[in-house]
Amino acid sequence: MSEFMPLMPRDEFNEQLEANVRPAMWNNPTPSGRYNLVVIGAGTAGLVTAAGAAGLGAKVALIERHLMGGDCLNVGCVPSKGIISSARAAAAVRRAGQFGVEGTDDASVDFAAVMQRMRRLRAQISPNDSAQRFRDLGVDVYFGQARFVDSNTIDVEGTRLPFKRAVIATGARAAAPPIPGLDSIDSLTNETLFSLTTLPRRFGVIGAGPIGCEMAQTFARFGSQVFVVEAEHGILPREDRDAAERVQQAIAHDGVKLLCCGKNLIIKNDGGIRLVVESHGVQYDEPVDQLLVSVGRAPNIEELNLDAVGVKHHSKGIEVNDYMQTSNPMIYAAGDVCSPYQFTHAADFMARIVIQNALFRGRKKSSSLVIPWCTYTSPEVAHVGLSEKQAEEQGMKIETYRQDFHDVDRALLDGEENGFVKVHVKQGSDTIVGATIVASHAGDLIAEVTLAMTHGLGLKKIGSTIHPYPTQAEAIRKLGDQFNRTRLTPFVRSLFHKWLTWTR
Repeated sequence: MSEFMPLMPRDEFNEQLEANVRPAMWNNPTPSGRYNLVVIGAGTAGLVTAAGAAGLGAKVALIERHLMGGDCLNVGCVPSKGIISSARAAAAVRRAGQFGVEGTDDASVDFAAVMQRMRRLRAQISPNDSAQRFRDLGVDVYFGQARFVDSNTIDVEGTRLPFKRAVIATGARAAAPPIPGLDSIDSLTNETLFSLTTLPRRFGVIGAGPIGCEMAQTFARFGSQVFVVEAEHGILPREDRDAAERVQQAIAHDGVKLLCCGKNLIIKNDGGIRLVVESHGVQYDEPVDQLLVSVGRAPNIEELNLDAVGVKHHSKGIEVNDYMQTSNPMIYAAGDVCSPYQFTHAADFMARIVIQNALFRGRKKSSSLVIPWCTYTSPEVAHVGLSEKQAEEQGMKIETYRQDFHDVDRALLDGEENGFVKVHVKQGSDTIVGATIVASHAGDLIAEVTLAMTHGLGLKKIGSTIHPYPTQAEAIRKLGDQFNRTRLTPFVRSLFHKWLTWTR
């Protein structure tokens, strides 16, 4: 089989994880006849495709060269949210006094225990993505490097798999940006960060996108002195500026030092790691114990022999049409390897499109998907649809409704009033085209707006929907009330007044 690097550290939990998603004694099956579908890559997109197709009666093969579960289970969503939960618990202890509960500003964190908890929970979740489970679902699971032979055959470790349709779901990986001196040190990426067992006293982060901000705040709450270097101004460049500024204030409160508008960044190795950078006209030279690089992604396509089967690709990934079909009509792609939306939930729903289109000649379009996303800082930032800037760029006239959480009872009672809900509608209507939420659980709240957008429900409908009191979701219902009040024009009000006077 292809080379496999085991997870570190070597403890019972990582061994349990590997026993599920990369069994040491696994024997690849022997193919018998042509497969309806061969799926390359057992991350979210590949797993959903394989399970869904097999459940419909298709003969399916699934190939993975490393760990089933992909980034999400092993080095992404699951481990990151595991340690974020621990960091939030530490922060809650420190602010307990605000609630009349005895707390301490010096809440200590046992970092080794935090990471062990993460590994234990990751292993506990791993049976969902295990080789045994997928074999039980009727999927032929192969471990090894896949390579296209022609438009009807894939080779995996010397075994040839004939197919009718194939799906590339190999994902993407961290890619080092061209920073002088970076290759002289052992830096961390999301693929190695979760192997740490000792808390860095001084922790550097390059990039203030979602991963950078989440991990910067998390390690600061654990007790590290954290420095974040960002080339642009501020943080979270893809987000609403009001939202990003709220998060920037929050992570600064937690002790993160942001060096934005960074120029001439150099990494020096003089027996340790030093970040040399200019930020807002000031020169910084900061030593750090560990450096996380959270910018740059590259698609996992190098070994697939795509040119031999006419699959167009570039540095950002594989080219697909609106039906998730590559330039070779026999081959589809889904997930991070082909999408600008590199989220687990986006990969999930792209895979559902692939199943329909590849097996049943469906015409389901990826452009029909309404894809929300969330950055799991405290507070969280969730977004769906268009931003104000994007609407302006598209020439779309919009109206924006905003509800701050300091006027939402539950948020006040929770001590979580530092946030807002902002919803954009087409001018003159209640049709929702986008929304941003800043809240402690914004990722949960955005689902209601996403549901409304997906099924054509406007703010008027939301305003007429009873929400339990007191909840923070009431903020969204209040936006419906705001919209309804705008319909009560002076003319309509005068008609109501005349009617009520006449019927008195």
